[in-house]
Amino acid sequence: MELFRSASAVVMQWRWRSSDREKVTPQEHNKYLAYSHLAYGALTFLFAIGFLVMFGAMIFTIPETPDGRGSSPPPAFFFIFLTFIGLIYFAFTIPSFIAGYALLKRKRWARTASIVAGVIAAMFFPIGTAVCVYTVWFLMSEPGKLLYDTPTTPLPPLGQGSSGQGELQQDSAITPPDWR
Repeated sequence: MELFRSASAVVMQWRWRSSDREKVTPQEHNKYLAYSHLAYGALTFLFAIGFLVMFGAMIFTIPETPDGRGSSPPPAFFFIFLTFIGLIYFAFTIPSFIAGYALLKRKRWARTASIVAGVIAAMFFPIGTAVCVYTVWFLMSEPGKLLYDTPTTPLPPLGQGSSGQGELQQDSAITPPDWR
């Protein structure tokens, strides 16, 4: 019982110390999310290269049948097959690179691209799933929404038309059609 009390005291001290530190700002979360998308994309790209090299070496080194009647499988078929698999695998990494770039440059479309890339990354457990959870958690939270939903250029105040007289000008000559 004494061991449990001392362990809980250590945990509580760590929590008190960590609460004194500053909270992570939305801009820092944005940067960490961009790095996580880029790291996931690079790791998936390396896995795809390894997959293609390993299976390519395995398929193209298949010997002929021992009795000499058969031949090795046609290399063109396996080349087309590996090319197709490689293109699909690389197609799953491209959205993460695009999302990472957009998040780092704070593009307007970064939120949408990141959510799409996160959902695609969710298929690759466990790293892709972690990237997806972090993406959805941050971008669907209030700070994430405020970071990307606020307009970059403010609109002019209401009531200042092109004449500058302070009231809204309406053209009475243009009327909407009557659809009844």
